[in-house]
Amino acid sequence: MFDLDQFIADCRAALTADRSHKLVREAVARAVSDPPSVLKGLGEPKRAGVQKLYHAPDLTILNVIWAPHMTFVPHNHRMWAVIGIYTGREDNIFWHRIPGDQGGKLQAVGARALSAKDAEPLGHNIIHSVTNPIARLTGAIHVYGGDFFGIERSEWDPETLQEGRYDVAKTMRLFEEANSLHRTA
Repeated sequence: MFDLDQFIADCRAALTADRSHKLVREAVARAVSDPPSVLKGLGEPKRAGVQKLYHAPDLTILNVIWAPHMTFVPHNHRMWAVIGIYTGREDNIFWHRIPGDQGGKLQAVGARALSAKDAEPLGHNIIHSVTNPIARLTGAIHVYGGDFFGIERSEWDPETLQEGRYDVAKTMRLFEEANSLHRTA
């Protein structure tokens, strides 16, 4: 059975043993290896959103629920992350800055589709965009090696791929707009 307090303790212990994402990835992989248990522990996703499960200066754990067909713009975290899927699917496109481009423009360099039971590490320099390509909610545990809410980050315009400042309020509005679209669909 997934126990949130034990999961947090496992992530804290992993981070104490190794400051990289490696041992945290193992903790996330163990957790999402039993999706029904995570669903029972966190609850069946009902709407898109970001639920803060744990927050400290060196570790942030979120329950991210993607609405059906929701896409989120390219963005960075400026810290490592581990994404564990416990229901649905999350497709990631990985990007890098075009060398010499003064506006911070991006070019796609890879992709990875994540499904239930997958736990994927992302390095601290990763830039990625996310899509839920399926017609139902996707649930994912996101663990970050730092204060996810306290660090300045970037996002890229989805049309021009020009860099701008990450806007948390805009992000939360996107989740609410996705919920509205999901309700009317």
